[in-house]
Amino acid sequence: MPKDFKCLYCDRYFSSRQAYAQHVNRTHYDINDTSLDDKDFNRINRFEEMQTGWEESLPSITNENEEYEDQNMPPASHEYEDVLENTDVVSNFSKNYDINQTSQSNFDQSDRFEESNMEDYYSFEQVSPDRFEESNIEDYDNFEQVLPEREENVMEFPNEAYTDLMELFIKHNLNNKTGNAIIKFFDKYSNLSTSPLPKNIEAGRKLMDIMNVQKLPYSKHCILNYKNKEYFVYYRPIKSCIENLLSNPDIIKNFIYKYQFLQSDGETLYSEQYSGNWWKNAEASIRPEAHILSIILYSDATTIDSLGKSSLHPIYISLGNIRTWRRNKEDAKQLLGYLPILSANNEGQTSRFKRLARETFHNSLKFLLDPLFDEDGIDFKINNKNIWFFPRISTVIGDWPEACTFSLTFKSANSNYPCHFCQTHRNDLTSIRKDCIIIRNKENMQEYYNNGSAESIGLEQVYNYFWTIPNIDIYAATVPDRMHHLDLGLFRYQIEYTKELLGKSLEDKMNRRIAIIPRHPGLKIFAKGVQSIARLTASEFRDLMKVMVFVVDNLLNKDLSEVYIRWNRMYLMSRFERFTESDLENFQIAINEWADLFITLFWDCSSGMKMPKLHSWIYHIVDAIRDFGAINGYTTETYESLHKTYVKIPYRLSNKKDVEMQIMKNIRRRAMILRNQVKETKTPRALTYTAKLFIINFSNITELCNQQKNNLNINETMRKGFKEFQNCLYEYLSELKKSFTEGSLIKIFGSVTLKNGAILRATNKFHGRPWFSNIAVAMNNEELSKYQSDKGICYAQTLLITEVNVPNESPFHLVLVQWYDYRFDQNSDLYDCPLLKLVEWYNFIEIEAIEDIVHMVPRFDETNEYFVNKYLF
Repeated sequence: MPKDFKCLYCDRYFSSRQAYAQHVNRTHYDINDTSLDDKDFNRINRFEEMQTGWEESLPSITNENEEYEDQNMPPASHEYEDVLENTDVVSNFSKNYDINQTSQSNFDQSDRFEESNMEDYYSFEQVSPDRFEESNIEDYDNFEQVLPEREENVMEFPNEAYTDLMELFIKHNLNNKTGNAIIKFFDKYSNLSTSPLPKNIEAGRKLMDIMNVQKLPYSKHCILNYKNKEYFVYYRPIKSCIENLLSNPDIIKNFIYKYQFLQSDGETLYSEQYSGNWWKNAEASIRPEAHILSIILYSDATTIDSLGKSSLHPIYISLGNIRTWRRNKEDAKQLLGYLPILSANNEGQTSRFKRLARETFHNSLKFLLDPLFDEDGIDFKINNKNIWFFPRISTVIGDWPEACTFSLTFKSANSNYPCHFCQTHRNDLTSIRKDCIIIRNKENMQEYYNNGSAESIGLEQVYNYFWTIPNIDIYAATVPDRMHHLDLGLFRYQIEYTKELLGKSLEDKMNRRIAIIPRHPGLKIFAKGVQSIARLTASEFRDLMKVMVFVVDNLLNKDLSEVYIRWNRMYLMSRFERFTESDLENFQIAINEWADLFITLFWDCSSGMKMPKLHSWIYHIVDAIRDFGAINGYTTETYESLHKTYVKIPYRLSNKKDVEMQIMKNIRRRAMILRNQVKETKTPRALTYTAKLFIINFSNITELCNQQKNNLNINETMRKGFKEFQNCLYEYLSELKKSFTEGSLIKIFGSVTLKNGAILRATNKFHGRPWFSNIAVAMNNEELSKYQSDKGICYAQTLLITEVNVPNESPFHLVLVQWYDYRFDQNSDLYDCPLLKLVEWYNFIEIEAIEDIVHMVPRFDETNEYFVNKYLF
């Protein structure tokens, strides 16, 4: 399984090295401190590379009925690569068995499978939203699980080898053909008369299906019978989902029970959800000895085939009590189920059909969520203690159409009242004064519904289930999602409008500039420019944000550059983990300044800027922060990947029959395999060298430098390094009053790990291209008075990475660099970024003095001018 990067200084861990490095720099390291002390580095070197974590359900493999299995399975070649790369599980097979001669397996496994009987619903009237309290929905807590009839109370696998086989099979999404080949290989070469493995993978899966495992039930419920077709909710009981989350000890370590009023310098502070006004008000409405259990919902229909003709509508839950950084991990979210998607067939999207679809959606939510809302709250067990909770839905996360479906407002951006937060007319979306906005709420919307005039205010004439739930204003709870509002929304418009303003000739020039942006860890390079906006993902739009201000430099006019500067200022502020009231005021100013220029610059490119997302971001995002905490706590960035885990991969491996039920079974199997496993983590070790290029005795240094400085087969930057290598090394040693002795070795490497986990590179070819990292170096107090610096930081380009070994002394960890200086005599910033030039000044510095790797972007159409990219996030 992929390993997370565990922070050396706190309990957090990160999915990428880049995120880990940014966290260390921003949270645990003072940028003006020149280096870590010896104690710190000793801790790094002693720290164990593998840490324990915890991992929850991932997708599983498919195919239920033996008679049609493997009919549509993908080839197994790529799965074998995974097996070879992940030999930890395979090695367990031979731990207790000799694999040295042929034997015949006589192990067999059989079971029976029967479909459970589900209650049928035959009438459209049964889902009438006006009578939720009278709906004839079966007792949720007495559901019948869709599991095979059990002849025995099977609790575990027969033996360890059987367990390891099923773990290998499910964790790596292997198909039947691959799994059976592993069994055949084991049986052929094991020295056993009776095989410990199942006869085939089908038998292993069926054994898992009859195993009695708590907290992993799943079922289906008929929510509608319409035109002789039944529509089901495939689900896991919501209490079981919550119990799964609360049984994770790593989650409980980051679990908050009570509202916390936070302050900074006398100002109210909003950070986690428990510091927001919603939590304060919800907690005030319950008994003081009880606790709020904050329920976060996320749903989004997604296509499951390559043609986009088939879809599933998963819904997930998480808990706002979990700290944001931990909640953003995949195992802090649970699949609740799959909502029905009605088929229009020949009826078309009539008003009656649309109303039925909305009613069915809310009836499905009622069925899934009602078990939570008991007048006396619910006891959940945490660390073997019963804790009294009142579950409350805090936020609903999704894209704009999904938010409209929850709030039952019109989805069309062209409707007269398109905003699901307020009652602003579309003609006034960007011009209305904040104090003139009328907010939607349960009372005024229900009044329109009762009067039969809901459609006059952009509201569906359908009863909203959330009107019956305590402590939720569904119109405020459907919070603005940064990924859909900004990344895939307003920034996409900004790129499209920019291309329209530039015209064909300048657009081609823009694409050429994008294609030659220097590489940087975690930054995607668009080798052919931006060819198709429609195909870009949210992650790719975020990568464009980081460089577009340099791409449009002097391309058209100053306003075009300025709109990207203002965008970046606003976007970086949106990623703050904490906001004081002053921060919120500055954030609102940044939003307004960008929006004003955006509207002015691109007015002719749009239809009067009647964009609900623009309106929502300008007028409602700051209020959402006060209610629910920082935006990072309710963005879909970390939820979108769930579609791959719970929908796309298992669908691709299925036989495309009864897909939802197959997926639910697969998820259950995977949860069984992973429930007792711990997630592997590691802490990057500083001064770990890789890609050794040269190793020589000190006496041969002159010969090596003379050879390589004229070697046309290496990059010009490296040749420059060998040209300066010898003189700079002597100069460095003389300052230390050191000299080389017989037996001294010089090693030159292509890369090394820094103290923050980032990888420094100086190599001719990395994935086909040279890579010589640019770095930020902390200057000591004596040096600060001699040079211009960026708040104590100077910049340089790496030429050669060197380790010098002298007998009876600790190794010298050095890097040869060429320095940058400010482009002008006075400190010069352009676009909020330092503007530099390379100078003919070289020397060795200690690797420990390097603060971080930085991204240098050449200024286009200029010579020897470079921006320090300050827009990386």
